[in-house]
Amino acid sequence: MARITLTYTDMHTAGEPVRIVTGGYPELTGATILDKRRQARDAYDHLRSAMMFEPRGHEGMYGVIPVKPSVPGAVIGVLFTHHEGYSTMCGHATVALGRWIVDQGLVEKTEPVTRFLMEAPCGPLAMECHVKNSEVTSVTFESVPAFTEGRDEAFDVPGFGRIITDIAYGGAYYAILPASRFGLDLFETPVAKLVDAAAALTDTIRSQRKITHPEADDLGFLYGTIITDEAAVDQPSANLCVFAERQIDRAPTGSGVTARMALDHAKGLIKAGTTRRFYGIAGVPFDGSITRVEGSAVRVAVSGQGYYAGQGSFIIEENDALGFGFELPKHFTRI
Repeated sequence: MARITLTYTDMHTAGEPVRIVTGGYPELTGATILDKRRQARDAYDHLRSAMMFEPRGHEGMYGVIPVKPSVPGAVIGVLFTHHEGYSTMCGHATVALGRWIVDQGLVEKTEPVTRFLMEAPCGPLAMECHVKNSEVTSVTFESVPAFTEGRDEAFDVPGFGRIITDIAYGGAYYAILPASRFGLDLFETPVAKLVDAAAALTDTIRSQRKITHPEADDLGFLYGTIITDEAAVDQPSANLCVFAERQIDRAPTGSGVTARMALDHAKGLIKAGTTRRFYGIAGVPFDGSITRVEGSAVRVAVSGQGYYAGQGSFIIEENDALGFGFELPKHFTRI
């Protein structure tokens, strides 16, 4: 394989990285965005690992592959990548992409609000980029329909006993529960132990419960677990999202905020028009608001701001044994 060069722009939203591929990635030819997602996974996954894994990435790296949209009216389609693979929705990346799309001139910049449609694997997202003095100052996206998948479901989790959790969808499926269900405190417990608890629940649910999305089989899987505080619904709330394979979201998790709002609405705790603030582990908030009720589902507007962190090019040399990245092993590699 000849030498490969990939160009990129790095951003972050609330501390969670967003690595946007800007050149060097092969054109994906699938008819739909889910076709393109499968093509990226099956034919070009070595490029994902090159960008997400060490030495160019790290355990918390997250990325975006821009593609041609497949729904009418969308200005761009995007695939989301992480250490384990390809997610169906990512709120923090969507917020960063809103600013990037406007700054790249892919849409006409209009003050005070620039509106457009972006296609994610979970579906089209209505974007609002707030602009002042030609600068994007914040980004809001409206979610795909979000809903509750399961309420008060019980699972026997190794090391933690019987755990009761809800499951909700906000573009991806999450188990959502307070840390106290594990006998832990979100603020006092070491993060490593919170991650152990969340990952153990995710693994248990994945092994025992089938999740089927009503529109597409590719969307039907548990993405992760969100551990919350005990804040009342009229107060700001903190949560830790552990997704994919023990990856920690530094941000409040946009699709997680969406799922949490949908769950609280299903429980009768909040109404349409309600706005709530959510904090992730980096301490920078997202705001979530229910914009519409559609039967048993809701649409949620999530707001935040992305920031530029860098840009450049990656080189993958033909004779580099680690050119396509590596994950730090749990045990020393035997010589």
